[in-house]
Amino acid sequence: MSEVSSQLPAEPISAVGVITSINKAPDGYYVVAQTTDGSDADLWKDGLFKSKVTRYLCFTRKAGPDVVVDVKVIDIKDALPEGFTPVEETMDTKEAAMRKRRLCVKISPRAAAETAVYDIQIIAKSKYHLVNYTCIGEINNMGMWYRIGDVPQHQSSQETSSTDNTAAPLNTASRRTTSRPDYEHQSSGNYTLTALDDVPFVVSQKFFENPKEFHYNFSTERSIAV
Repeated sequence: MSEVSSQLPAEPISAVGVITSINKAPDGYYVVAQTTDGSDADLWKDGLFKSKVTRYLCFTRKAGPDVVVDVKVIDIKDALPEGFTPVEETMDTKEAAMRKRRLCVKISPRAAAETAVYDIQIIAKSKYHLVNYTCIGEINNMGMWYRIGDVPQHQSSQETSSTDNTAAPLNTASRRTTSRPDYEHQSSGNYTLTALDDVPFVVSQKFFENPKEFHYNFSTERSIAV
């Protein structure tokens, strides 16, 4: 069993490629130049004949809209898995990326991905295994393994600000409504309440002593002396 860091990288892998030389990796790309035990991780090497042709796996964790959610190594004659894109050419020279085998990558928008690939390792012996890693396949008697992790999703600050601004006017309106006095322009049916409502109406005592001098006009609700 090979020792590999148990800590998950901060960002998932966003792109995978193959290059012809460990010195020709694009900016921001990590090259898998060695296996976990320190051997050469050349994906092209031939066990019978020495060749000057070399191929190395590389990947980047540059933050972007997409992430790598799966990787497969299949035979060159096998059908391409659904949703996967083959790595056909080297990134530096545009030559064939591999022989006999094909590296396939599945990309997904970050916002839609629940899990993604965080790390890829190559081991010298296919019978070995890595803790927390999954075997992708074998190339030249070497095993290729990857590690999957959850993709964190965060609410943007713009969405949070928009929600707060929408709620604020409603709270203000509510405060204005509850603080307004009850006697101001309250309406019930076709009758409008005023500040004089609920004030008791009392007839002067002198009109009780001389009833003929008092006449009540019900149409205007006013006391008129006769």
